[in-house]
Amino acid sequence: MRETGKLDYLEMPAGNGTIDSVKSFYARAFSWSFTDYGPSYSAFSEGLDGGFDGNPDEAARKPLPVLYSTELEATLKAVEDAGGNIVRPIFSFPGGRRFHFTDPAGNELAVWSET
Repeated sequence: MRETGKLDYLEMPAGNGTIDSVKSFYARAFSWSFTDYGPSYSAFSEGLDGGFDGNPDEAARKPLPVLYSTELEATLKAVEDAGGNIVRPIFSFPGGRRFHFTDPAGNELAVWSET
């Protein structure tokens, strides 16, 4: 249900890769599907929540999309197998564990798990 003032959409650039390489990566690593709107735009619908990191030592300089995984190690392997670059290996944080990676376009994302 859409509500005024709620996060509703996340748009990420495909600048360092091609739209096809970025789509292929997310399809292979996370089984995402896409709807193309012309040759240079493709939409996904995969769920979204958000938060702010106020720690100046940890805060990313850009928004950091964070995905969830029930099997963190298996997801890390899927990201690597799909061509992602692990930039922060699995580490613990309050609430669980996570890792960070970059996609073929250079966007940094994280994947977290409660265990």
